[in-house]
Parts: sequence; C-alpha cells; structure tokens
Amino acid sequence: MRLLVLNPNTTDAVTQMLLAAARPAVAPGTVLTGLTAPRGVPYIASRSEAQLAGALTLEMLAEHQGEHDAAIIAAFGDPGLLPARELFDLPVLGMAEAAMLTACTLGQRFSIVTFTTTMANWYQDTVDAYRLSGRCAGIRARSLPFSAIENVQAEMEQAIVALACAAVEEDGADVVILGGAPLAGMAPRLRAQVPVPVVDPIVAAVKMAEGLVTLAPRKPVRGRFSRPPAKPTTGLSPALAARIEHRDAPAR
Repeated sequence: MRLLVLNPNTTDAVTQMLLAAARPAVAPGTVLTGLTAPRGVPYIASRSEAQLAGALTLEMLAEHQGEHDAAIIAAFGDPGLLPARELFDLPVLGMAEAAMLTACTLGQRFSIVTFTTTMANWYQDTVDAYRLSGRCAGIRARSLPFSAIENVQAEMEQAIVALACAAVEEDGADVVILGGAPLAGMAPRLRAQVPVPVVDPIVAAVKMAEGLVTLAPRKPVRGRFSRPPAKPTTGLSPALAARIEHRDAPAR
C-alpha cells in the first residue's frame, strides 16, 4: 500500500515530522511518501493562506496521484480536500476530518488545541464544514513566540498541555485533538499529562487511509463528488490542466 503524505506548506522539516509520527503506526507493507509544497508559505494559519494551499494541493495531487493508493492532505484545516475528492479517483483524506471522526469514536465531545490564535477561526470553519459543531467542545489556542515552526513542540509543550487540560476541565472535552502539522508526534508525550485521549491527526489519517484502500471504494460517477465535465484551461500546471481537460497526464 502506497500512501502520499502531502504537506501543502513549504517547510520540509514539518513533512519529516509528519512522517516520523506516522511511520510507527502503519501496517506492515504500507509505504509512506512525503511531499512538500514547492512554493507558498512556511506554515498555514489563516483562511487566505488555506485558499492558496488548496490550489497547490490540487497541483501536487495531479502530478503524483497515479503513483499512490491514497493521499493525505497533511495540514490540519484540510485545504483543498473536498475539491480533491471531486477531481481525483483515489481516496483523499484530510488530517482534520480524520482526527475529528476518530475523536467521535472515543468520546461525546472533542476539543482542538493549537499554538496560535490566528488558526482558531479557520479551524472553527473546518468544524462547521464537517457538520461537527455539536460534537466540538471548543477550540483553544494561545499565541506565543517561537523561533521556527519546527521548534513549536519543544518551545510550547507546557502551553499546549495547559490548553488541553483547560479544555477538559472547563469545556468538558472527552477527547483532545492536537491541531496543526507542527504538533505531529507530540501526542505520546502528552498522554501522561492530559486526563483524556489525545489524538494525533496524522496517525488518525494514516490508519483511516489504510482502511479505505482496503475497502477499495469506487470513484462516484454521480452525486456531489463525481468528476466535473471536461473544460479547457489556461495557464495551469500541465498535470492539473490534463486532469481538468480529461486528458492523459504528461510524463514526468
């Protein structure tokens, strides 16, 4: 089984953190391939940045989807997820949706904790889009300075623990989700400090992707996620243009 871990920001160190967090959880025979955006922003924290990342996600998937059995959009707000499901044939998962659905199997209400308040509005939009507002106890964030995005865990671990515990004690969360790709791999260290289950979104997404590949679902030809009719394009990457125009992708 070949799974693509697609990081739509430009920080390769975050891609490596995601892979390091996911690899211990995969089944024997599952191969993870990381892919980092060639342009964009170092980390995605707002609606506008997510919009840019969503377009990059489609470009990257168009170039690499034929080489994999499923793809994971490895940014917590899932930029480009629904358009990708519409356009491509393979299963495409988002870390946020996978984490929330997993959390719903572990408790009645979940909370999301993250490392900057800028993300909170975007994450709330994501919860609402998945119609899970009734299961979400809240989103807790605290903006503190950090030296580099790959150092967030080391520099903000105690702040994240405090947010998680407050989500449990004050918001009534049964499960805590770590929101943001830079927090990948942090959950095992938090389990002894947080009194409820802690979900790592990349691990949830990888395990869900393995299950979907095993189910071998067909691509819908009717309904909301059927492939749109062909139309001409201008100025798009060759692989994405070919996908939209219903042509064979050019050789890479």
